[in-house]
This record gives sequence, C-alpha cells and structure tokens, in this order.
Amino acid sequence: MKRIALILAMTAAPALTFAAAQNTITFTGQVSAQTCAVAVNGNAANPVILMPTVSAAALNAVGSTAGETPFTISVSGCTAPSSSLAIKTAFLGNNVTSAGNLANAGTATNVQVQLLSETGGSAVVLNGITSVAGLTLSSGATSASHDFAVRYISEAGAATAGTVSATAQYALDYL
Repeated sequence: MKRIALILAMTAAPALTFAAAQNTITFTGQVSAQTCAVAVNGNAANPVILMPTVSAAALNAVGSTAGETPFTISVSGCTAPSSSLAIKTAFLGNNVTSAGNLANAGTATNVQVQLLSETGGSAVVLNGITSVAGLTLSSGATSASHDFAVRYISEAGAATAGTVSATAQYALDYL
C-alpha cells in the first residue's frame, strides 16, 4: 500500500509542476492623483446600450454596417486639474473577432458589434486592452463627457435575423 502511495505521489508531482507553470494570472492597475465617478448614458453600474432593430438586408454585404447608436461616457466629481487633462477610455472586449469587433452572443448570424471612437467616427479595433482618447477634463473643471458609438457590422455578409448581444469592459486611464 505504501508503494502505491509513493508511486502516485511521484507521478502527480510533475503534473502539478506543469499545471502551475501554465496557469499564471497577471493583475494590473493604476495609482493616480486623479479619480472620477464614471457613468455611461447616466448609469453608473451595468449600463445597457439599446441598439435599433435593423433589417438583415442592410447587412448583406461583407463589411456592411447599420444601426449606429451613440452613447456617452461621462466623468464627474473629479479633482479640478490646474491644466487640461486628457483621460483615455480603455475598452476590453469579452469576446472579440479577429477583425477587432465584438462577437455576437445572440442568435443572429454573421453580425458583430463595432465600437466607434465617436459618433460618425472611425472604428476602434479591439485588440486586448484598447485605449481611446476623447475625454478631456478642462482646467478647473470637475466633469467631462465624450460621445462614442456602436453599430452592427457584418464581417462575412449574409446576415440572418435574430438577437444581437455583445459585451465589453471599460476603465479610465488618467495617465
């Protein structure tokens, strides 16, 4: 019985060593002189951006887009800076396509969600944590806002009807 326990212990040790080497967690963050309360469309927690219903025919070609929807990220309660402060919004897509769009978790096929740097602006290619400029806290100000936008995009064309749902995390970068 002791031999079996010894053999099991000897064979399990390399597996535990291998598992530990492959499972690294990296924690990142910032310490900043500036912090603010953040809201998306006035919601401080769990914001939802309601996009319009569009026709599948509007997304029938590769790269076609529809349903652009603005949303506002605002900061308040900031410490008033002595000079203008550029604040970046860092986005992290929870499920991103190879083209840098948010993958659809809903039932519509060949439909993704594309983040835009501003209303009518350029596409933000999500590749890991992606920082986007736009928020500027003016000298002496304690609040600011910036309008971003999202839209449907069909990376492959031939979209089919169904639901669309995509998520991204966000944080502010004061540095």
